[in-house]
Amino acid sequence: MDTLRAAEQKEAQVQQARMMNQAHMAVASSPFHAAHHLPNSNGLRPGRRPPLLRLGVRCGPVQMLTTKATAPAAISNGSGMKEATDRFHVLDYHHVEFWCADAASAAARFSFGLGVPLAAQSDLSTGNTAHASRLLRSRLGSLAFLFTAPYAPQVGDVATASVPSFSADVVRRFISTHGGLAVRAIAVRVSDAAEAFAASVNAGARPAFAPADLGHGFGFAEVELSGDTILRFVSYPDDINISFLPGFQDVVRTGGVGVPDFGLKRIDHIDVNVPELAPVAANVSGFTGFHQFWEFTHDQFRTAETGMNGVVLANNAETVLLTLVEPVYGTKHRGHVETFLEHHGGPGVQHLAIMSQDILGTLREIRARSSMGGFELLAPPPASYYDGARERAGDVLSEAHMKECQELGVRVDRGDDDGVVLQMFTKPTGDRPTLLLEFVQRIGCMDEDGEQRAVCGGFAKRNVPDLIKAIEDYGKTLDAPA
Repeated sequence: MDTLRAAEQKEAQVQQARMMNQAHMAVASSPFHAAHHLPNSNGLRPGRRPPLLRLGVRCGPVQMLTTKATAPAAISNGSGMKEATDRFHVLDYHHVEFWCADAASAAARFSFGLGVPLAAQSDLSTGNTAHASRLLRSRLGSLAFLFTAPYAPQVGDVATASVPSFSADVVRRFISTHGGLAVRAIAVRVSDAAEAFAASVNAGARPAFAPADLGHGFGFAEVELSGDTILRFVSYPDDINISFLPGFQDVVRTGGVGVPDFGLKRIDHIDVNVPELAPVAANVSGFTGFHQFWEFTHDQFRTAETGMNGVVLANNAETVLLTLVEPVYGTKHRGHVETFLEHHGGPGVQHLAIMSQDILGTLREIRARSSMGGFELLAPPPASYYDGARERAGDVLSEAHMKECQELGVRVDRGDDDGVVLQMFTKPTGDRPTLLLEFVQRIGCMDEDGEQRAVCGGFAKRNVPDLIKAIEDYGKTLDAPA
């Protein structure tokens, strides 16, 4: 880990020296406005129930949501106004970048398994001899996954890289440490990347890549988040006609043939596992200004054999949520957080939670492809679990929907704000028991404009122990018998 960080710092110093004249971009004269509107695909007005399941016919999707992102001076969390604390203007997630051994195969699997099409690429065909990058992006939402892999050392030219912080040597060491696929960058869109970088570093963040002007109004910078995971700042004008980043070429499909849409829309939250919570949480909240959205301890969320502690940090608008989790050591059984840290080789992203407009439809599609190279879902809870689920959410979900939740293993919970949360996890996405995917749908919390308040239903605290147990029960199947 120290060797990898030292190599990254050396690379960063070289890049910083090369671009010192670009390190201070002008602050935008007015903040960008970002509103993420997801269509109500089933045509239901807020508060109206979806139709019941008819004999032999799948039930329709539960009520869709829209999410409004703003950055006011004071924000409301549904229970009153509170002071805005962000050190820089954060709009939303921009993308998540995976470093991997082969970008084409990794992107193809995620595209097939999740129903998210290939949208752009940067590789040999675009003049990039440093790395191959494939971007998957949802058609109607903001979900964007970037997969990046290095080319052979003898052909690579870092000057052609479309991701300016790319270093082939660092990528190879990263893959060696963390496996063939792991999250390197959590990228957020900000009003000004240089301003966000300066504010973060001044507040204690460790710089990873100095601000760079990518052209066409794009700003780019990075700071360390935890371990080998970095927080990336991206800024650009609202009226730009470049769909991702300069240097990427849009992929246009011909013949009307493409990946079907499974209804995945945006990142809901990202979970980062760390060996020790307190210093990481203090550092990240300190340099971002993100407020504490929620915290939990092992006394609240423990299984019979394990435990964990965590905190959720959120920006003002609560459109970017980072969950930081530490293991409780010395428990009867090694917990999933400790297992992640051991197999990942240190702290990193343990799961990505993705919001769906119709989680039942999404999971049906994912499950249908799980045996053909897609992603396997965790085992469902026992039938008795749904007795409690009906008590919590039977006035929102129809009996037909509840039965399909039971069939698919979807967990159902209700938050303190009366919002209902539906969620499900995959098994680990690769050979190592590390990275998982979570699928989430939030129902309710509609405002007078017909838009949903951010993080409706919270973090489904009644489901957490059950989900932990399901993950760890699967983990036990990976332990070889003595």
